[in-house]
Amino acid sequence: MKLELHKVKVSKLAWGDKTAVRDGVLFVNKEELVSMLSEDERLAKVDVELAMPGESVRILPVKDVIEPRCKIEGKGGIFPGMVSDVETVGEGKTLVLEGAAVVTTGKIVRFQEGIIDMSGPGADYCPYSQTNNVVLLLDPVVDLEKHDHEAACRLAGLKTAAYLAECCRDCEPDRVDVYETLSFRESMHAYPDLPKVAYLYMLQSQGLLHDTWVYGVDAKKSLPTLISPTEVMDGAIVSGNCVSACDKNNTYVHLNNPIINSMYEHHGKDFNFVGCIITNENVTLADKKRSSSYSIKLASMMGLDGLLISEEGFGNPDADLIMNCWKAERAGMKTTLLTDEYAGQDGASQSLADSCPEGDACVTAGNANEVITLPPMEKVLGYPDEANIIAGGWDGSLASDGTITVELQAIIGSTCELGFTKLGAYTI
Repeated sequence: MKLELHKVKVSKLAWGDKTAVRDGVLFVNKEELVSMLSEDERLAKVDVELAMPGESVRILPVKDVIEPRCKIEGKGGIFPGMVSDVETVGEGKTLVLEGAAVVTTGKIVRFQEGIIDMSGPGADYCPYSQTNNVVLLLDPVVDLEKHDHEAACRLAGLKTAAYLAECCRDCEPDRVDVYETLSFRESMHAYPDLPKVAYLYMLQSQGLLHDTWVYGVDAKKSLPTLISPTEVMDGAIVSGNCVSACDKNNTYVHLNNPIINSMYEHHGKDFNFVGCIITNENVTLADKKRSSSYSIKLASMMGLDGLLISEEGFGNPDADLIMNCWKAERAGMKTTLLTDEYAGQDGASQSLADSCPEGDACVTAGNANEVITLPPMEKVLGYPDEANIIAGGWDGSLASDGTITVELQAIIGSTCELGFTKLGAYTI
């Protein structure tokens, strides 16, 4: 499967009579966009705001972040099973508005949404402080069930991302990135002197609005399966999560998975990257056993030498991560784990809820319990009082002057377990 990403650079946002990109500026027709989104009868009120890097703007509570993309050549459409047909994607040409993002907001589960600061110390931890954000302010009709509210917000974000890109489909790209995955018959015989390595991609799917969608199917309803990395880039995986902001994998992250990008870069040099296995994260022990055993069975059938495993979330999913690890190691595959830590505000507590002797190669995305103070912003998009409820915050997190004191857990993407972060390090 060969996919070309035609990237149009967006460096600024502005309102305009026509949605289009000119000289790096994405102009947005607000009236047209609001009208389109207001067709959803589940939404009582729709508004759109713009937020750009460096501005004194705070956005909360944030539900999801999506990069605008659309298919310009090839099978299927972007976000299959959601806003386009369920035809398999991952081939042809896809337009990307690089540097732009759609941000959805809404009080859904409330404590499991997050914060984006476009400037200040919070921006140093949030990758979406560097994107030019089209912010959707979405209020539901009275007494709408939370599942329906989430679905309405999810669909609004995906429709907006597709709309913005479709309006710019005739733009000349500033850059074209090409990715290709060979068939198994070809890939298994390529680079015979290099180890065969795959990526085990864990998707949050614990229920209770902890959902991830694959071609429009809730991941918890499927056994682990194989997926082409280029399908992921074409929107086959969509976030439906209302989980802690710091390590939820937003749809933007799935589209730009840095693990997949890095494995492509090392393919044919350090190892033979033969593909991706997607698996779910479940609640019951029986389901965890089933999915981990099935994942490692697929990996064994591929004759892998190594497996890179990334987690989504923390606590209960730690058990899935560790189960995948020791089963792969005992099947003869070397593993590397990517996770984050909940080690307490002093960093002295146990970092993961589970562990095993085989898990001796682990990359951390940081301690989500570390406390940060966010200064007041001139403009707040959303509901500032949610800072007192959000996971990582507490009653009194929001001060009277607009200052917020929270753990990194409250900041979207701050400890992303795919490595899509602005993480730094310091010596103590």
